[in-house]
Amino acid sequence: MVAKTLFGFEDILARELVQLGAMDVEKGVRVVSFVGDKGFMYKANLGIRTAIKILKPIKSFRITREEDLYNGVKNIKWENYLKPEGSLAVDATVHHSIFTHSQYTALKTKDAIVDRFRENSGTRPNIDLRFPDLKINVHIDRQRCTISLDTSGESLHRRGYKTATNIAPINEVLAAGLIMMSGWDGQTDFMDPMCGSGTILAEAAMIACNIPPNLMRKEFAFERWQDWDVDLFEKIEESLLKKTRDFHHKILGYDKSPSAVAKAKENIKNAHLDEFIHIQHEDFFKTQKAGNSKLHMVFNPPYGERLENLNVEEFYGNIGTTLKHGYPNTDAWLVTSNLEALKSVGLRPSRKIKVFNAKLESRLVKYEMYEGSRKAKKQNN
Repeated sequence: MVAKTLFGFEDILARELVQLGAMDVEKGVRVVSFVGDKGFMYKANLGIRTAIKILKPIKSFRITREEDLYNGVKNIKWENYLKPEGSLAVDATVHHSIFTHSQYTALKTKDAIVDRFRENSGTRPNIDLRFPDLKINVHIDRQRCTISLDTSGESLHRRGYKTATNIAPINEVLAAGLIMMSGWDGQTDFMDPMCGSGTILAEAAMIACNIPPNLMRKEFAFERWQDWDVDLFEKIEESLLKKTRDFHHKILGYDKSPSAVAKAKENIKNAHLDEFIHIQHEDFFKTQKAGNSKLHMVFNPPYGERLENLNVEEFYGNIGTTLKHGYPNTDAWLVTSNLEALKSVGLRPSRKIKVFNAKLESRLVKYEMYEGSRKAKKQNN
């Protein structure tokens, strides 16, 4: 199988797969391939935090001209995967001199499948782009065409707990990956001081408690397959739930927008995580850290549409000032696509990691705020 992910998350995804029990794990660019049985396919969809999709390749063939695609697809025994009266959808990714248009490739694939059914049974499956019985993925890279079944359906970042969002909500897979990259393990207090609709908070709580991220989803694509095994799925679900763990720290969210606070609270409640997460209507720049215990902070400061009337330099300067004066003993991680604005923070990051937020090149940066000054810290050591 192949798990698709975001740029820069390949290492984390590979680690997740190994921990879950995948065999022959191999990293590529934005993908990690692995081997597992049907039960593991269910497990990966339920339990992996940084995958966008899990694909199951069923055929790979060489392709040099247009007919090769049609013939290669038509030769697959589609009747093993779909009833003649069923429905299908095809999506395609292409890197090829002949096949330059993904929609055209998808159309040709669909034609080949439909023609096979029509010739064999006199009946043809329908096209249903929203809720197909079988979702097919075509990947053409140079002269190699791989046909896969999409086991997930809708992107796995759609966890199912978010009903309310603000203007620029962070993707759940991105949020989970950033938290994991930051090294948070649930052994300290956690904070998102600009929490928006609460995505980072929800993902942090699920990581802390080892709760499978996709328990709330309404449906996976494999539930419409002919070999769907509901008993096996429930067993897998149960085994994952047995591995949840207790959490003995606090997860705190602030936002200065009352509507964002209301949305975040609604989403956290939907996710059944409200016992772990406390959300307050606060302007981060007017706050200070409570207590002396270690704090782990991950946040996505507003940008673009959400910063219409704000002076970006002043805003990022305030982030630096607030961290420096109000948040000792804190590891603060922030992600931003405004690389120029980072200079205004006025603190030296101890780490910088390149990531992408949608198509925007971004940086995940870490600021280590010590008790007292860094100099004093060194002298004490």
